[in-house]
Amino acid sequence: MEPKAPKPDQPSKPIVAVEDDQLRERLKELLGTSGIQFEVVDPDVDPLTDPVEDVADLLILRRATVRPHDLKRLSRFVGEDSNPDLLVISDEANEGERARLLSAGVSGVLGADDSAREIRDAVEALANPDRSNLRSPSAGRGESEASLADFHSRSPRMQRFLDLVGRVVDTDSALLITGETGVGKERLAQAIHNEGNRKNGPFVSVNCGAIPSALLESELFGHEAGAFTGANRQKRGRFELASGGTIFLDEIGEMPLDLQVNLLTVLQRHRLQRVGSESLVEIDVRVMAATNRDLEALIQAGRFREDLFYRLNVVNLEIPPLRERAEDIPDLVGTFIHYFRSAVGRRNVEGISDKALQALQEHPWPGNVRQLVNAIEHAVVLCRGQSIELEDLPSVIRSQAHDRAETSESRTIAPTPNGIDRWLDRPLREAKQAVSREFERDYLRAQLAKQEGRVGRTAKAAGITARSLYDKMKRLGLKKEDFRPS
Repeated sequence: MEPKAPKPDQPSKPIVAVEDDQLRERLKELLGTSGIQFEVVDPDVDPLTDPVEDVADLLILRRATVRPHDLKRLSRFVGEDSNPDLLVISDEANEGERARLLSAGVSGVLGADDSAREIRDAVEALANPDRSNLRSPSAGRGESEASLADFHSRSPRMQRFLDLVGRVVDTDSALLITGETGVGKERLAQAIHNEGNRKNGPFVSVNCGAIPSALLESELFGHEAGAFTGANRQKRGRFELASGGTIFLDEIGEMPLDLQVNLLTVLQRHRLQRVGSESLVEIDVRVMAATNRDLEALIQAGRFREDLFYRLNVVNLEIPPLRERAEDIPDLVGTFIHYFRSAVGRRNVEGISDKALQALQEHPWPGNVRQLVNAIEHAVVLCRGQSIELEDLPSVIRSQAHDRAETSESRTIAPTPNGIDRWLDRPLREAKQAVSREFERDYLRAQLAKQEGRVGRTAKAAGITARSLYDKMKRLGLKKEDFRPS
């Protein structure tokens, strides 16, 4: 494979290095006219030992090459800034393996169940130097440039949401971003700005609930010298500072009613009047607002103007809470472990145990992604070994996991008294586990038979994710083909 040599004054096309011709042809078919060049790695070269930084922008390897048990070697490769990003394609990667690979620094892990679109979007995001990585190591912390790639998701609901976001990125229409605390409303606003037609302009954020109401008008619209006591000089407000770019009004539901009138006037006329001034200032600003409050309920209570609501709510972007997209938790966990390994100086932490990951997936996450970030930082700091264990997680997550385990044990279907003898040669704990396994296999067999082998319907009926069901079926030796009508 020859090193890339772009022509003078011409941008080079992204180059992706892959393991073999079969993988290259598959990706070429999926990406079509993307402009990406695919090259095959020399079969005599170990790509993780002999880096290809002079050849490729992205390296795509199969799971057999990138072994999760060899995480130290993998970490050394991705830890070198000169090395290309690394994407792993695996037909067998389960949730725990994805989390461990991402913990080591892999930029993305794709599986057999991923759609052609997911594979195409991941490769394009990682290969194109003008776009951010599939995973930003500090996506939940705010230290890195926000990108829509930060919200990459395996959840169908989240994917539909991102489709909607993609349709409004390059417009100037007002956006109302809603969702629970901690879902990433400000980061989404930053990402839309960074990838939209105003990306070269300023992004100005205002927390309407954090500024005293007496100062908020001046902060938003500015003031003239002498307008009030302490106003010694003219001051431009946040709207003027955001001209040519985007202003983000966080916690818009906390804005006082009298200021809502002024804001509505600015949005309608695209002009503002500084406090103490008689002249008008023209502005060119895209407005995004966010809240975790029910604005329609505030309207009914007389605390928010209905006309302002409709002016702001041209398009409503409601970010799904984390508990409704549990499919994303393993990837987020791996990403945040990788970030905090460096941030808190615990490079010995290489991943997370299956038991700890299961506890994180089953937690309700009232604080959403922000709470997950804090939980992983807590775990990395307290981890004493190479893998985060259940005991390293915050107490609220541990206690809920223990409560679920006790409830599950109390509900375990025990053998009938007549059949108890066959368990007496085993310790109680081992017997319970064996009975539970038998019940789980029988239950899933019955559900699969009822749903005629349809994995999606079976997972929904069982109250688990499709990926979790696949893992259980593999562990229990169940095949969907055995339950389909002949």
